[in-house]
Amino acid sequence: MTIFLILAPYGAFATLMLVTSATVSLLCAALICLGVIAFDIARGRSIKILGVGSVIVFTAVGSYLTFVDATPSTIAVKIAVDAGILLVSFASILIGHPFTRQYALEQVDAEIAKQPGFLTANYLITGAWTAATLLMLIGNIAVLYVPALPLWTGLLIAFAARNAAVCFTRWYPQYRAAKYGTPPAGALPSR
Repeated sequence: MTIFLILAPYGAFATLMLVTSATVSLLCAALICLGVIAFDIARGRSIKILGVGSVIVFTAVGSYLTFVDATPSTIAVKIAVDAGILLVSFASILIGHPFTRQYALEQVDAEIAKQPGFLTANYLITGAWTAATLLMLIGNIAVLYVPALPLWTGLLIAFAARNAAVCFTRWYPQYRAAKYGTPPAGALPSR
């Protein structure tokens, strides 16, 4: 369910871009992000870096289209969104708080979160999502600047990149647990 909630705004944005204006698509995606944030708050969970960053990105691009220039193409809008999400993801790594860590802390036991490799695992998983976002950005740029490429090329790249990131997110924690196991209770650092 967590991955569904994380991806819902982006799925809605991509789907709505096929049937309505970019401004409406961006507004709906921002509202879904706000709904996910409200859902997290209602359940006593933390406000997520990715959620807030996504609201800012969708709102900023939507505001630009509304108040500055309404003429960018669908692909240009997707590029702007992808670039904004890439910035949010990469910034979370640079500031030392990979965005996946917030989700992981709500999913695992406190003992697992204290393990030495927990933060490293979250850097790798956030890196996978950052790479997926970069691939989506490159795919949309390619569609924009290589007119011979069909529009579905960008969609195919986005679908493949997101699915690869989802699969890695599910696989890697299980791999680490199988490879390293749970350390003895005394081996965990006390903080």
